[in-house]
Amino acid sequence: MNKNNASKSAVIVGASLSGLMSAIALARAGLQVTLLERAGAKPRSGAVLQVDSGDMDRTVTAQVLRKLASGGVRSVEAWSSVESRLYAEAEANPGIDLHYDIGVHAVDQDKKSAWVVTDIGKTFHGDILIGADGHRSTVRRHVAPHKPNATFAGYLIWVALVDEKDIPEEHRPTLNAPKVAMPDGIGDFLLGSIVAGTDDSYAPGHRRLGWAWYDNTRNDLLRRHGCVEGNVVRHSLNAADIPEQTLIELAKQASVRWPEPWLAAILQSIRTRNLIGTPIAEYVPDTLVKGRIAIVGDAAHVLTPISASGFNASLQDAAALADCVAEGMQGTSEEEALLEYESKRLKTVRQIVQSGQSFSRSFGR
Repeated sequence: MNKNNASKSAVIVGASLSGLMSAIALARAGLQVTLLERAGAKPRSGAVLQVDSGDMDRTVTAQVLRKLASGGVRSVEAWSSVESRLYAEAEANPGIDLHYDIGVHAVDQDKKSAWVVTDIGKTFHGDILIGADGHRSTVRRHVAPHKPNATFAGYLIWVALVDEKDIPEEHRPTLNAPKVAMPDGIGDFLLGSIVAGTDDSYAPGHRRLGWAWYDNTRNDLLRRHGCVEGNVVRHSLNAADIPEQTLIELAKQASVRWPEPWLAAILQSIRTRNLIGTPIAEYVPDTLVKGRIAIVGDAAHVLTPISASGFNASLQDAAALADCVAEGMQGTSEEEALLEYESKRLKTVRQIVQSGQSFSRSFGR
């Protein structure tokens, strides 16, 4: 812990993975962190994440975050497992004050501090303010008012996570099956993952199967349901809102496109409405910082999941942010510390987003 930062504070908007990692890293750097999340405290859903790119970790902070998030396992992981580990760490840290069910109405700053005004009129101040509030970031509108929105990439992915015990035994993957699969199909694109069960077991019958089906044929459906307006993604298509006819079509298409065990997992998800349609957005940042306010994770850069780099980019953001703050945020140098963070991350994250745009241009448009 950096004792020079003991009297410094940060407000973080958004307590998903990037917000939790940023909070943990900044608290380790000695700051008092207030973490605000508009959703409730109950566990949130998610598919799977690639968490095994530890060779990217050039700093102790990044290594610590990787170990906390992954549990030391080098593999794909269920999103919920990663979140639960980070949440437990944040809850146990006396330097982090975590608030749920708090929506952010606006952010602003002056020469002495930055602050959040909530949707019920409460104000939270900090020496710095970090936006980790996702692809529809409120904080990004302050940092980059000239470019406030991520844009629709032209396709969606259907995602789900299925308990292995819920599919027929004859269709379950073998014990030594690869943990990541990209099966050959007819049209579209599928990514399958085998992850540990909720008991962290990889024993047959205890595992979970995650699947992500890239679909460029249902943009009209997204627009009819308000998921996409113009070129801006507004929200995902939740299971309850998926038309029955769409589910029937998906089941028919899956039956001729995908092999087992992914077919069984997809059909189980369709039967139980355990799936979500996520319109893919992209955002190439021009800036990550404005004064005392910075953005990280999906608030800073939104990339196609095909790159498998979203989690790693968020982790590196959090580590770089905390390291720059620990080194430079003394006296009145908060803004300089954040500019150093931007200098370390902007070029890299722009390249990461752009590397996936060639896929989006060919598949989505």
